[in-house]
Amino acid sequence: MKRLHPWVLGLTITLVTLVSILTLQVQAPAQTSEDLTLEAAGLTVEELADGVYGFMASTDFPADDPNSAICNGGVVIGNDGVLVVDPFQNEALTNLLFDTVASLTDQPIRYVVNTHYHFDHSGGNAAVETLGYPILGRGPIWELMLTNNLEMDPNATPPDVVLNGNGGIWLGDRQIQLVEFDGHSGGTDLVVYVPDEDILIAGDLLFTQRFPFVGDGNIRVWQANLEQIGAQYPTATILPGHGPISDRTNLDVLRAYLAYLETTALAWKAEGLSQEEAIAQTTIPEEYADYLFQGLFTNGLEVAYQQITLGQDDEAAIRSYFAAQPPELQAL
Repeated sequence: MKRLHPWVLGLTITLVTLVSILTLQVQAPAQTSEDLTLEAAGLTVEELADGVYGFMASTDFPADDPNSAICNGGVVIGNDGVLVVDPFQNEALTNLLFDTVASLTDQPIRYVVNTHYHFDHSGGNAAVETLGYPILGRGPIWELMLTNNLEMDPNATPPDVVLNGNGGIWLGDRQIQLVEFDGHSGGTDLVVYVPDEDILIAGDLLFTQRFPFVGDGNIRVWQANLEQIGAQYPTATILPGHGPISDRTNLDVLRAYLAYLETTALAWKAEGLSQEEAIAQTTIPEEYADYLFQGLFTNGLEVAYQQITLGQDDEAAIRSYFAAQPPELQAL
């Protein structure tokens, strides 16, 4: 594993890219599921701006078909290459993504970014590695993929390049910024920003019209970072990790939901309720009744009780709680 500070990131990526270009000249994606189409995978492709695309997943959670994409993916095309963001959870979906990129541009894929380590965004890394594309991630992503992901992903493939700090990539004349924020996934969250089009690919720091998975995050830290993201990118078009194309108002909606969890958990504390009593008396508020991922609502209540009612919001407590969750939840 390579741990890099921002000032050496450009040199490292350049060296990795030179090797990758030579490799990619003789390699082509091998489709592992001949019948898999965007429609069958539950994906649609939306052009967010010139050369910036969102691969939008419509599947609810849990999904019955392993080849149904749960998360969104992103593609940024420059005049000297392509950046892919979050290659989904398996080889078939990754190859479908790469095949679709080839239909959008003649430019080669230069880099793949994991916005965080969770399996639904990174399980396709093995297919990426097979083709020699360099994978970028952040912070403890290597360690967490090789521990937390193994039950869902026995062939977990961590990134080649790990950032410790913000970084940048150029696709010819198009700049891509990689910026660290915290809150959702154990210190591995980063966003991908395309300044020339004001596009933000937010990963799972934003769930839109879906209940978020909070079992690997910190509710209060997440709220604070959503506020910071909104202030830093006030006019951006946002590709969330889950849900439709979004903007600043959707950041505020998610922050309000996390604040609801915090306020509710403080009320439980004042009433002296047990976790079982608290959850039994709490139903989905009307404003969230049409959300997908409704199975995550109870999980959110449990996390709120642990972190807010009991005050167990340190890193060790969060990791212990996460480790006890079912693998299908850990994947989000």
